[in-house]
Amino acid sequence: MNAPILVTGGTGTIGSRVVPLLRSAGQDVRVLSRRGGDDAPGLTHVEGDTVAGHGLAEALEHVDVVLHLAGGAKGDDTAATNLAAAARRAGVKHLLLISVVGADAMPIGYFRAKAAAERAIAESDVPWTVLRAAQLHEFVLPVVRGMAKLPLLPMPGGLRFEPVHVEEVAARLAELALGSPAGRVADIAGPEVLDVRQLADAYVAAMGRRRRRGVPVRIPGAVGRAYRAGDNLAGAPVHRGARGWSDFLAELVARTADVLR
Repeated sequence: MNAPILVTGGTGTIGSRVVPLLRSAGQDVRVLSRRGGDDAPGLTHVEGDTVAGHGLAEALEHVDVVLHLAGGAKGDDTAATNLAAAARRAGVKHLLLISVVGADAMPIGYFRAKAAAERAIAESDVPWTVLRAAQLHEFVLPVVRGMAKLPLLPMPGGLRFEPVHVEEVAARLAELALGSPAGRVADIAGPEVLDVRQLADAYVAAMGRRRRRGVPVRIPGAVGRAYRAGDNLAGAPVHRGARGWSDFLAELVARTADVLR
């Protein structure tokens, strides 16, 4: 039996796609979560909390590779610090973190916590890999959906996204987890950079709705300047996926139709 890969956040949006890919590659997987889960051949679940630091030593027993996908609105820096320290004590050979594009450039608390998480991993004395990903389509969707319901579509000047398909991110993470530590690798982003108008127009078209009239708005302060400068966008080198926003919306419509049948 091979040493299991420990996946934190293995039941989340990305983790639930990564775990089957690792299993398909013949890799045993151990999933760390706050509530545990149902075990299966080659798949075990353990309870723990990376932010609180509970259960990490037990989860890391006989583990060579850790894929840290767990995250939230707060505490990502603390979670990475706790996990990195526990991984060092356990003799882990590869610690892999998913982060966000623009982590060290955007003056927003979430991004700053991600940057601190990256530093904790890089300074852990454990061989490491960090992959920065652009916003997933699933995270952009509720923002665009909410805006599309308004009588007038807010159009923040300079606000652009390059949303990426979750399955392409999962495939890249599985590839990295099965490989050797590589440090900071190329960012992963979607195939296109889209502003709010383009995102919203594609959404309403896919949903069969009417295009909304836009009204310009300005994001103030340092955050606005960072977005207008494109600090939230991937730099070179970048690995761009093939499945764009329109592809995601088509998949969403198809899934909805299947449910209604």
